[in-house]
Amino acid sequence: MKKLSLLLCTVLASFTMQAQLTTPQPSPTAKVEQKVGLTDVTLEYSRPSMRDRTIFGELVPYDKLWRTGANKNTMITFGDDVVVDGQTLKAGSYAIFTKPGATAWEVIFYADTENWGTPREWDDSKVAAKTTVEVYNMPMAIETYTMTFDDLSNNSATLGMLWEKSYVGVKFDVPTVEKAVKSIESVMNGPSGNDYYAAASYYYEEGKDLAKAKEWIDKAVAADKEGRAFWVMRRQSLIYAKMGDTKGAIEAAKKSLASATAADNKDYVKLNQDSLKEWGAL
Repeated sequence: MKKLSLLLCTVLASFTMQAQLTTPQPSPTAKVEQKVGLTDVTLEYSRPSMRDRTIFGELVPYDKLWRTGANKNTMITFGDDVVVDGQTLKAGSYAIFTKPGATAWEVIFYADTENWGTPREWDDSKVAAKTTVEVYNMPMAIETYTMTFDDLSNNSATLGMLWEKSYVGVKFDVPTVEKAVKSIESVMNGPSGNDYYAAASYYYEEGKDLAKAKEWIDKAVAADKEGRAFWVMRRQSLIYAKMGDTKGAIEAAKKSLASATAADNKDYVKLNQDSLKEWGAL
């Protein structure tokens, strides 16, 4: 009987340990994804509520470092380099810390995002950018801390922070013009050597129109002004050989062999030597 009681207690304890209690988070997490011009920006943060408390100057003291939300660091991720107040923030993720004041906030982008709250030891070398922005008083109270992307344009946006009756915004600029011009020039200039190589390789491997594959591989070789792309010339030799142009295949293989030898790529050296032997050129 004692053994049975012990077994039942063990089973009940096991069920108790495995049970997962699920309740609402007091400061639920939020994730906001925004395209600004051509740049992807993602914001992840936790959202505390007022709950009849005075926030700024009491719950969040003035002129003290604040986590800018709740729980784990508020984090912003930029897909491209952006500019904040004349300072370049490299593409990547940053924690956002602030020092709220009655009339202005200091906003800090910090390179270490793995903190729960504020860092135990502040490291100035991890400050990627900081700026001071004006506080705007709102006519109504915002119950739950909110972050937004405002004033969207092709070249910039404003990261907004709202709580209680305060709003602050940090403008950041994105490299839309540079990306758009580069994209336009790339398209207008036509396919690159890599594009021609990939297309020719696909046609060769799938046994499609070899004449088209030859046209593309010749353009890929021509695009290699310095003659270093031994893998491209290797593919050219194979396409020529498959079309029955042994002379052209041998010429291309010899160029590929010389380039592979100069690059000390033993694999391609052997591949070309084997083909040249097969075609009676060695």
